[in-house]
Amino acid sequence: MSDRFDQGMKTRREVLGDAHVDRAEAAKSELDLPFQNLITEGAWGNVWSSDAISRRERSMLTLALLAATGNFDEIPMHIRATARTGASKQDVMEAFQHVAIYAGVPKANHAIKLAKQTYAEMETSDD
Repeated sequence: MSDRFDQGMKTRREVLGDAHVDRAEAAKSELDLPFQNLITEGAWGNVWSSDAISRRERSMLTLALLAATGNFDEIPMHIRATARTGASKQDVMEAFQHVAIYAGVPKANHAIKLAKQTYAEMETSDD
């Protein structure tokens, strides 16, 4: 594997946690291996590993972009990651307010619903 892949896997584990990454790795197959390598190197090894902005800021940007583009499936995963990135609940709600103004209230409303559900799950879970 490349240095970029190794750095990406390290960052991915730091942000998402070992349990999440272990589950994702166990579900990996030959079919999606090239895609998994791409996101590990590109998203995690380049973007998330950059120190140009903080992980807190990167977390807020990611959540806002996911909501603004209607990619709601990954919002719970990235809400859980805020426990490791330092983005507070208030930070996330501020990001979603930007989504409401610049990308639409329905998208922000749905993202907030997902965030509230995920935070509630996090409060009652050991994981």
